[in-house]
Amino acid sequence: MDAAAPDAPPAELVPVRKGWRREVWVLVAMLVVLAAPWLLKPKESTAPASYDRRLVILTPHHEKIRQEFALAFTRYWREKTGQVVYIDWRTGGTAELAMLLRSEYGGAFQHYWTRTLKKDWSHEVGLAYANSKLKSTDESAAGVARRAFMESNVGIGIDLFFGGGSFDFEQQASAGILVAADPSGKFGLKPLREKHPDWFTDEVIPPSVSGEPFYDQEMRWVGTCLSSLGICYNSDVLKRLGVEKAPTQWADLADPRLIGQVALSDPNKSGTVTKSLEQLIQQQMQLRLEELTKDPATFSTEETRLKAALEQGWERGLRLIQRVSANARYFTDSATKIPLEVCQGDSAAGMCIDFYGRSFEEQVRKADGSTRIHFVAPVGGSSIGVDPVAMLRGAPDPELAMAFMEFVLTPEGQKLWNYQPGTAGGPQEAALRRLPVRRDFYTAENQALMTDAGLLPFEQAKLFTYRPEWTGSLFGAVRFLVKVMCIHVHADQQRAWKAIIAADFPPRAVAAFEDVSLVNYEATKRLAADLGKKDKELEMRLTREMTQRFRRHYELAYQLAKEGK
Repeated sequence: MDAAAPDAPPAELVPVRKGWRREVWVLVAMLVVLAAPWLLKPKESTAPASYDRRLVILTPHHEKIRQEFALAFTRYWREKTGQVVYIDWRTGGTAELAMLLRSEYGGAFQHYWTRTLKKDWSHEVGLAYANSKLKSTDESAAGVARRAFMESNVGIGIDLFFGGGSFDFEQQASAGILVAADPSGKFGLKPLREKHPDWFTDEVIPPSVSGEPFYDQEMRWVGTCLSSLGICYNSDVLKRLGVEKAPTQWADLADPRLIGQVALSDPNKSGTVTKSLEQLIQQQMQLRLEELTKDPATFSTEETRLKAALEQGWERGLRLIQRVSANARYFTDSATKIPLEVCQGDSAAGMCIDFYGRSFEEQVRKADGSTRIHFVAPVGGSSIGVDPVAMLRGAPDPELAMAFMEFVLTPEGQKLWNYQPGTAGGPQEAALRRLPVRRDFYTAENQALMTDAGLLPFEQAKLFTYRPEWTGSLFGAVRFLVKVMCIHVHADQQRAWKAIIAADFPPRAVAAFEDVSLVNYEATKRLAADLGKKDKELEMRLTREMTQRFRRHYELAYQLAKEGK
């Protein structure tokens, strides 16, 4: 056997020495990956390593809005006080955040009731604390619980609720979760109005516009920016489907050629879509009223004419919702996904809020100015609403909470919503494409620097008047109805709709498909009252029974369509 060369290394060490450079580079690559968050960290971070005060905000606003307002407010507060503020965002969909608030405050009040007040907890107390229908003079156990909550400073460690629709804020205000001021009376929207009375006038922030409230009369919330609801659509997809005319009205989403091509989200998780559907219904009510007014001899009084218009318009609206739903690709869990699907070409059109539609329109705009994504607010079918801000009961830092609300309403804060990125006072990174709530903001000087300079929201508002007395109390019922007649039975609904289209809309099949007698206007009022009881067993029973009824309707429609009847 030959002896190994005296200078040769041991055989088992050779592979290690040959591969050492590769392992070093792998280690370097791993270190780069781990260090990237620190290397790429913005110069002005919204989460400082150390801070003097923390503001906790619950919000459905997307990341760009959160980033721009955090940067602007923390800079403003540091310049004013020398203090470093950390804004701790807690995010989710508006409907989900509303449920979170009820759940968290329920737990917090139970702790206060049993530990501080030394009282026995019960199911009745749990339902009563947020029940706005209970009077302060009610001496029942429920009344005592409600009064105890309203007189307390029970909190959940969150300062502000920022963003969403006015309906959800009204619900939280009625429940007692939103407050006009802290216990000292020094901080909150009520003292803010006393500090700036000129802000809360018709010339700056009016109480309401075209039926939509712009701030709460008790100052528990105030709008910060404007929004309208409408349709985003992909012109390339429409062309591929043979749809020559772009949608301009809610009814255009019921076009049979759009089957499987409409993007919708679950109204039970999205206040935006629920509001869109409510406005769709109100438009049908208004159109029916205009039709009936043309023949004044038909009704003896204006009251009976209005009653008929509301009942018939309600049913027309539900039937339109059925057709739009039958065209839906599926129901997403978030309204923010709708314009994304349309932009990607997975859907042709969908319901969305204006700034999402315009943001995607801008993202895909070509150098020649053309874009495949467009947004349109249905004329006469969409109102101008607000995205509010409010202080929560038991806010940990009410002084800072008030300062943030004040900043958002100042001209400086309003610039962030629609100034072009990089302009003095505007957002740093991206256009937010929201419209300021202050009427006095729309000057020639400001509009020259706005990303949506051509939009005049207070003029647009004149074309549609929202009437809360028509459907406002049915907002929650609309969510429920869409669940039982559309979402839970979507496969059955779409199967029937396809058969009806294929058979060229045979009348009996269409009548079976659109049978909404079970949920007519008066029946839905009773349904809303039942849902308002917050009885889970009752709600589950109603869900089961009504889902089965609509499933049978769609099965009958399918069979009739197959027979050509």
